[in-house]
Amino acid sequence: MTRPRRASRGDALFQTSVMLVAASVLMLIWLLMASLIMDASMSIERFGVSFLTSTTWDPNKELFTALPFVFGTLVTSGIAIAIGVPLSIGIAICLSELAPGWLREPLAFLVELLAAVPSVIYGLWAMYTLRPMLVQHAEPALAAVFGWTPFFEGTAFGIDKLAAGVILAVMIIPTVASVSKETMMAVPNSQREAALSLGATKYETTKIAVLSYARSGIFGAAILGLGRAIGETMAVTMTIGNSNTISWSLLDPGQTMASVIANNWGEADGLFLSALIEIGVVLFFVALLVNVLARVMVGRFMKAVPMTGGGL
Repeated sequence: MTRPRRASRGDALFQTSVMLVAASVLMLIWLLMASLIMDASMSIERFGVSFLTSTTWDPNKELFTALPFVFGTLVTSGIAIAIGVPLSIGIAICLSELAPGWLREPLAFLVELLAAVPSVIYGLWAMYTLRPMLVQHAEPALAAVFGWTPFFEGTAFGIDKLAAGVILAVMIIPTVASVSKETMMAVPNSQREAALSLGATKYETTKIAVLSYARSGIFGAAILGLGRAIGETMAVTMTIGNSNTISWSLLDPGQTMASVIANNWGEADGLFLSALIEIGVVLFFVALLVNVLARVMVGRFMKAVPMTGGGL
């Protein structure tokens, strides 16, 4: 009779320990947010809601608002997702469905290795390799074709929102591609075999059996990439131009929430420092809102198109 009691005590101790660890993580997040909000209280009391609705940023007059930086963050992250996610899915399909075994592992290793490259290295690569390519070829071509739209007005300098979005796309590819590959490889072979038995081609099998089955995992990978794009600092700071303005043209410089904190933290104090901390709070809530909306979208999509389980 002693063994069951000892086992039950051990289970209870294990459950309590795990719950305490989980609660400590939540408590740490709440303490972090409480500390940031307290440090930003001066700016919150001074500017109120106008901090998120105005465009003025003038340290000399102690006027600080975050709308230009929220705008820059969303634009560059949107460019990164538009470019990086399709490329990542293509890489994942190649690694999981098309590449032979002797090539799959080395390529997967190289893709995952890119995630370990420091962001400042990406920034240097963007300054000395990507920027000349954009200035000499890509941006003039885009301006010639789409210059009639407000998105490609102006002169190409290579230090702008488009450059920041492109380097962010390169940076999120390893994360999105690796997670998408693992999701596709987890698809049961019965899905592929069922499609092939019905006469589907390799393309149709990948589209119907693999991508439809792994869609929720691929969407989650895209959200992981978006989370990194929103919070990326150094590479964006080096390529975006750091202009505190709102412009729809991707050829104009801008600034993100992370870059404005990095550029001004060393010289800030008083209300200026409090405003930068409030921008950090806004950045946290933007990232949180993106993840919450993503979960809601995934839930609604999965209800609308239920998973097929083991067959087609």
